[in-house]
Amino acid sequence: MDEREIPEEVQVPSRRRRRSPRRLIKGLAFLAICGGVMSIIVYSPLFTLQRVVLHGNAYLNEEDILTSGRLHKGQPLFQLETDEVTQNLMKDLRIESAVVRRRVPDTLEIELKERLPVATVACDYGYLDLDRQGKVIGSYKSLRKMPIPLIAGVKMHDMYIGDDNKDPNVGKILEFLSLLDADSLNSLSEVNVTNPNAVMAYTNQAVQIRLGNFDRWEEKAKLTHDFLLSLPHAKHQIEYVDFSYTAPFIRLKEQLTDAEIQVNKGAQ
Repeated sequence: MDEREIPEEVQVPSRRRRRSPRRLIKGLAFLAICGGVMSIIVYSPLFTLQRVVLHGNAYLNEEDILTSGRLHKGQPLFQLETDEVTQNLMKDLRIESAVVRRRVPDTLEIELKERLPVATVACDYGYLDLDRQGKVIGSYKSLRKMPIPLIAGVKMHDMYIGDDNKDPNVGKILEFLSLLDADSLNSLSEVNVTNPNAVMAYTNQAVQIRLGNFDRWEEKAKLTHDFLLSLPHAKHQIEYVDFSYTAPFIRLKEQLTDAEIQVNKGAQ
């Protein structure tokens, strides 16, 4: 049998697919168009921050939020990183939690949970807001109209935002105010602690509430709450109420004694 040569394997060269220049140009053109559209959206004056909508705020206003969030109107809306804005807001001790959302074309929506102050007190450079634990959560140079009482008769020194109260008399007043609800706090304009044994509170209608010393705070807070709730419906003008005794006492303005009348006449 003749030997036959076995032919070697013939390797067929693979054909490489060449990319069409047209496809490459189309792809680059598409990316350029997308980039241009995104640039228009990001930098267009139609998509700039013009409004801040707040939810859940009782004390903080838009200006406070713009400052704490490091925001300014007119900046491109899509350049705002909501996580970064949230982190900036959380550095403000007045804010317990915050959720930030963009709303096209020009709005930032912020849902807040505030750390609420219960009292204002004078300090070296103006006024401080204190929360229930006595932490300073706000400061300002001039007294603002706030729905919380001013603690009068005391002035804080070297106190700044984030500091804790060290004045024992202020601490006692904060204990009392912490026992009241928001409506009761809003009804009080001042708590005077000039004499710690004769603490006096005043309503927004200038009715005096005599609280006496720091004893029986829970009982006095309950009496104060009930009195403030009934005050708008009182049929007679009230001069003061005295809760310093175990038996509360109410003095009407027309209930002046002869001695008080003589004193008033002599003062005229």
